[in-house]
Amino acid sequence: MKKENRIEVSGLQKSFAGKEVLRGVDLEIPVGTSLVIIGGSGSGKSVLLKHILGLLRADAGSIKIDGEEISKFSRRQRKHVDQRIGMLFQNGALFDSMPVWKNVAFAQIQANNLSAEEARQIAKDSLAMVELGEDILDLFPAALSGGTHKRIGLARAISYRPDIIFFDEPTTGLDPIMTDVINHLIVQCVKELGATTMTITHDMSSVRAIADKTALLYKGQIIWHGDRDELETADNPYLRQFMLGLPEGPIEVEGAVA
Repeated sequence: MKKENRIEVSGLQKSFAGKEVLRGVDLEIPVGTSLVIIGGSGSGKSVLLKHILGLLRADAGSIKIDGEEISKFSRRQRKHVDQRIGMLFQNGALFDSMPVWKNVAFAQIQANNLSAEEARQIAKDSLAMVELGEDILDLFPAALSGGTHKRIGLARAISYRPDIIFFDEPTTGLDPIMTDVINHLIVQCVKELGATTMTITHDMSSVRAIADKTALLYKGQIIWHGDRDELETADNPYLRQFMLGLPEGPIEVEGAVA
């Protein structure tokens, strides 16, 4: 039985100063599915994500969540949608001036005016889900490693148990061991929450670890999509070049001399 779509993007277009960045993106993410979007720098991955998050307004096209058209919503109109969304930013995006517990429970503190005791408990529970202990609750980000920043960022993203989570280059800047740790934690947390997720990355180890489905974005269009198991056997020259990191092929390498 086919799952209903949690997120649907249709014909999405966006230009900046006359340059087309998104050229009719079509995308479906069924409920409970982990979709990973791959593509090189400048392919439009981050711009697509910002449209779904409501940070950019499309020139044309549709964005629906559970069938509700949200592409023209103001921040106030989409509040009920934003309350369902968790986000792990590329660099962790922790507040340097706040201890860990305030970072993790930040959204809940702002929305629900929690007491310090309530917020600390939420942070403690969320940190446990990413295998971090309460001993770091009162530490500040400057005292922690990059990998720990990512885990705290993940704890914050899941702190109010969202059913939609976005991951922006979740393993960028991490060593191979910490990359595996973060990938494992993402899979574990998503499974526990039953969330629908969209990840943008160029890291194929993350794709193989966390994706149910994968889409390749190139020059503002989805040029291949399929199940994770199809990655190795798909007969698509763009996908093969990207996966193997080849300098020659249909994907134009920025700065290359013809």
